[in-house]
Amino acid sequence: MDKGATSLGPSKVRSEISLKKLEILLGFIGVFMVIVLGKTLLKSQMLFFRLIIGTAFGYTLTRAYTGFAGSVNRAFNTGSTKLMRTLMFMFFITLLSTTAFLFTSEDITAYSLNIHPINLGLILGGILFGFGMSFSSCCASGVLTDIVTGFPRAIITLIFFGMGVFLGFPIQKGASWATESWISSTVGQSFKGGVFLPDLFKWDGFEGYLGALVLSGIFCGIVVYLSHRYEKRRKEKGTYTGHPMEKVQDALEKKEYSYSKLISAETYENIFVKPWTLKQGAIVLCLLFTLLMGVTKSGWGVSTPLGLWFGKILMAFGVSAESLAAFTKQTPEFFTVPFFEHGSSVQNFGIVVGTAIYLLTAGKFKETVTSELEITKKQAFFYALGGLTMGLGTRMANGCNAGALYTSIAHFSLSGWFFLIFMTIGGTIGNTCAKKWNVN
Repeated sequence: MDKGATSLGPSKVRSEISLKKLEILLGFIGVFMVIVLGKTLLKSQMLFFRLIIGTAFGYTLTRAYTGFAGSVNRAFNTGSTKLMRTLMFMFFITLLSTTAFLFTSEDITAYSLNIHPINLGLILGGILFGFGMSFSSCCASGVLTDIVTGFPRAIITLIFFGMGVFLGFPIQKGASWATESWISSTVGQSFKGGVFLPDLFKWDGFEGYLGALVLSGIFCGIVVYLSHRYEKRRKEKGTYTGHPMEKVQDALEKKEYSYSKLISAETYENIFVKPWTLKQGAIVLCLLFTLLMGVTKSGWGVSTPLGLWFGKILMAFGVSAESLAAFTKQTPEFFTVPFFEHGSSVQNFGIVVGTAIYLLTAGKFKETVTSELEITKKQAFFYALGGLTMGLGTRMANGCNAGALYTSIAHFSLSGWFFLIFMTIGGTIGNTCAKKWNVN
């Protein structure tokens, strides 16, 4: 027991231990409920699969302390670019797994690939999304994990994120500057327009995939190189502080694994409590993405259901599904589908559940949940602004960091790399403003 714990007094220590045991018990009850209730109550095997995969995403994002928004926010605020460099590693190994599906596919259109247009919408959407995530300290998947870890900030962000998505639906559906691509390749035209990188290398003897992998590897290498240069410059200027959790993860990465008894506190700590390193998280996320693509023949998207949820809130206040459909250019059925019969909504719900399961089984639930309960009116305003701009940005760019960045890059879409550039620009602008306006 550490010195901090002994200073609390014997009764306080016993109370803390009892609370942790209760949290652990609740965590495993949560796992049981996801499996049993998901299997028995959800209407299809696919919905059950999406619940499981979403839960796994949430668990991994939380245990590895990984979020796409942190790639820019951490770099700006601490000087550390380790997360950005780790994402490049994750993108490339995911591209390898994607190749295994697409190279052997007789009909590539059997997959719902995130090949998106390259246009003004992508540029503005990336900037708006990056700008917003700097104020809310999260992205679309991050706001779902933060529902557990930072409820006041997350719930404000989530409501306005959903509003932004809802208001952006007409733009995504009808604005030519957001739907028509400046450039398109052959396969790209079979989807929404845009450039499918293997189309550029059809002469390479591997249907273009070898050339596309090499080019993607070069793109990843450029980002890693620039990230190293940026971090080095911050260290030279004395403005590098490093991210606290990354320091913990670095120590774990260097620590030699010690074998202990199978049933012991140390074994439990290793299996359920210790944070995963960024690289471990990246590998697990890649495996989950690969599994998701193999089963659903599509990628990972998070933001569209948030607009659906906002529409359902409006319906609860008497707005008809037909009115919502007329405004958003969706169908009435889009808004009337029950929550637990909508695959992406179930998957997003799983992300929240997975976050809670990790914190409970690790005995960290109370301390994490209570660490960010108080916010100021000023912070609430900027969280709302962050959510709204992120939501609008996703419709202009056809997705968030999961859909327009990770999945698009993993699907060999050139649009994903454009999104990364402009999301980084937007994040830099947003963080500069947040610092100047003393938001946090």
